[in-house]
Amino acid sequence: MLKYLKIHWIGCLYSILLIGFTVYMFMDTFLISKVYRLEEKTEGQNIIQEKSRSGEEQATSETEAEISETSYEDGQISVTLTEYCEADTTVYVADILLSSSEYLKTAFAQNSYGKNVTEKTSEMAARENAVLAINGDYYGAQEKGYVLRSGKLYRSEAEKGQEDLVIYQDGTFEIISEEDIAAEELLEQGAQEILSFGPALIQEGDICVTEEDEVGKAMASNPRTAIGIIDSLHYVFVVSDGRTEESEGLSLLELAEFMDELGVETAYNLDGGGSSTMYFNGKVVNKPTTSGKSIKERSVSDIVYIGY
Repeated sequence: MLKYLKIHWIGCLYSILLIGFTVYMFMDTFLISKVYRLEEKTEGQNIIQEKSRSGEEQATSETEAEISETSYEDGQISVTLTEYCEADTTVYVADILLSSSEYLKTAFAQNSYGKNVTEKTSEMAARENAVLAINGDYYGAQEKGYVLRSGKLYRSEAEKGQEDLVIYQDGTFEIISEEDIAAEELLEQGAQEILSFGPALIQEGDICVTEEDEVGKAMASNPRTAIGIIDSLHYVFVVSDGRTEESEGLSLLELAEFMDELGVETAYNLDGGGSSTMYFNGKVVNKPTTSGKSIKERSVSDIVYIGY
């Protein structure tokens, strides 16, 4: 053995280095967290927030929030949760009416923008005092694709063939292709949020996915998360369970057809599978699972939520 090592030591050393580099690249891609920017509130921002909350309290002082297991109403935010059975799948739909687009928000895991920085949807939602929340686009698992949150541009490198959902300051939705328009231009046009996962499910009231769109995305039936707009300041958050005997899961086409029946004008598919989670009135209402063997939340990089 010693004689063999003396003769082939260069090859052995090369193999060890190659294995070490491969392990490092795997860990760097999937495991090692890198915080690029910590979103800390300044003293001025805190003052503004306190003033904003004071105004909200005055706006809702005449009637306190009315809360039940399936509803929330405070005069500014109205949410009604309905459970459906569609294609042998349990689907949760949160119907949302807002008095202002400012109540449709996003948040990062651990309040930080970075790579592989994750946190459970329920933990982020609780920290933000969210009324309602769903998992977002899991931007942290991607190297490219636009990331714009709360009017701040974090990543502007376009991904070829990537369809995004743009949410503007007035609360309207638009589907764009990153190859057609720069993130900076969208920001100048008033983009408040850009979600980069996809694909688009419905555009201008027409279903825009087919059975072939499953290729390269996932198996046909899966847990799903989607967001849609019905009319001005009227939204739906949709989460379906899947991968269990009780709930099979939806294909992209089935999800699009279901949302079309809800009257959605624009709908967009968010990160699904084990990430699919809906949080409402302080608890997770669906049954998140990655393998189907156990029900538990997957930690993700961001959420979309309703709150103050």
